[in-house]
Amino acid sequence: MFRSRLLACLCLLAFGLSQAAARADEAADKAAVAARLRGFADAFNARDEARSCDIFAPDLIATAPPRLETGRAAICGNIDRLLARPDLRLHYDDPDIREIIVAGDIAVVRVLWTLTVRKGGAQDRTPEGGIDVFRRQPDGRWSIARMAAFTLRPNKLLD
Repeated sequence: MFRSRLLACLCLLAFGLSQAAARADEAADKAAVAARLRGFADAFNARDEARSCDIFAPDLIATAPPRLETGRAAICGNIDRLLARPDLRLHYDDPDIREIIVAGDIAVVRVLWTLTVRKGGAQDRTPEGGIDVFRRQPDGRWSIARMAAFTLRPNKLLD
């Protein structure tokens, strides 16, 4: 009887420890994903196209206006062209991360971005919503593999 109870207690203890470890990993994964999003904003604001595009997985599939489906090359090309425009001052606020759900090597993020564009004496600030699906890459870093971005209206200063 004592052995049965001891075995049951050890099983419960092992289960509890494994659950605590899983939660600790989930918290670390959420922090790593959030850091990648902040890193994107920092790189974009520094007009660093290569670091901006680093967040996207090689096999990215994106739904981003005006296209229904596009890939990494097109998204990075758009970022490169935008950042190369000397007539624009661009700034993303820190991302407003609404939710991160982690399940193994996949993380789903609901995020709200705010883009400020200045051109000459004019300024326009627009919110951009998004759902990003991150996948842990072979090197351990989280990258956006799928994304859907949307705005309520286009930024008036971007043509």
